[in-house]
This record gives sequence, C-alpha cells and structure tokens, in this order.
Amino acid sequence: MQVVCLDLEGVLIPEIWIAFAERTGIAEFRRTTREEPDYDKLMRYRLGLLRQHGLKLKDIQDVIGGMAPMDGAKDFLDELRSRFQVIILSDTFYEFADPMMRQLGRPTLFCHKLVIDADGFVADYKLRQPNQKAHAVNALKSLNFQVMAAGDSYNDTGMLGAADAGFFIHPPESIVAQFPQFPVNHSYAELKANFDAASARLLAQVKA
Repeated sequence: MQVVCLDLEGVLIPEIWIAFAERTGIAEFRRTTREEPDYDKLMRYRLGLLRQHGLKLKDIQDVIGGMAPMDGAKDFLDELRSRFQVIILSDTFYEFADPMMRQLGRPTLFCHKLVIDADGFVADYKLRQPNQKAHAVNALKSLNFQVMAAGDSYNDTGMLGAADAGFFIHPPESIVAQFPQFPVNHSYAELKANFDAASARLLAQVKA
C-alpha cells in the first residue's frame, strides 16, 4: 500500500502569510519557511507583528476566505486520490485551513492549532508535535506503507528525507542548492510523472 504526503502552502495553495502581507501592506509578513528554517522563531516573529499592528484572527481569516487553490491543484489532487491515499502534512493551522480544504474536496489534513485570547488575538500556537511531518511519514512507514512526498520549503525536508521517495515542487533556488538530493519539479504534470515512476519502482522492490 502506498501513501502520498503533500505540503499545503506553496504546493496546493498560495502562501497565506504572503497573501496577508499583500492585503495589509505589511511587507514583514512575507517572511515564510522558505527564508526562515526555525519555525518557532518565525511564528514568534509573526505573532509579534500581529500584536504590534492590532490584527486579529478574523483579519487573517478574511484574507483566506478570498483565496483559491493554485491553478490545477484540485485536478492534480483528485487524480492522485483516485490512485493513492493522500495526506496533507502542513505547518499551517486548522483555524486557517478550513476554507482551502473545502475547495480542495476535504483531503485529510494534519496541521497545528492556534491559541486565541478573549479579544480575538492570536496569543500563541500549539504544535501537534515538533517535526510532525517527518514523524507522520515514519509512523506510516512503521505500518508498512510506502510513502512518497512533495514539498517546497525548509520545513518539508525532514518529511522528504523520511519518505521512500521525496520531491521538491516550486522550491526557491536557495533551498535546492542546500538539498540537491531531492529532485525538483516545476509543474503538477512533472510531479505526477515522478510519483508514477517512484510508485512503480517501490512496488518492484516489494516483489523482488
């Protein structure tokens, strides 16, 4: 049995924080896991910015409500789900992701949770567990699943390294240079072809 694990932002949907930066005009929100590998440092930075500018959870949700998946993402995901079990492993939050999950046909999502105070501000965040993407892949492998995975950022590299076959899609060149072991894809068609080839190779290994 084979499972495909996908990152969410930058793979299937646009980066939420970049969209928020564009809507608010606050360029500092453009910083993502593509630039900052330390996730806690990045989130503390974001929470500080939200508080500094008096922005609440509803302000972020209003932006997300007007977003749509990337072109071709829904068709790509539907095709994958017709042949594999697919799990979205993301470092976003359930409070952010719901509108996107509806548009993508409700795929299974493992992510994190925000702590919201009585005034509607984001007071903190709670990780499902540190490095949850790699842990999820390893747990699936312990259940005798073969795992293929794709992502675009620093926080995906643990998942890609743990998978039986890991791929980048649309990564920045700075990350590609640091992790040359992961093949780079520039389109859903290219990634699908690589998943197909990896699937056949992994199945052949089981039969050998």
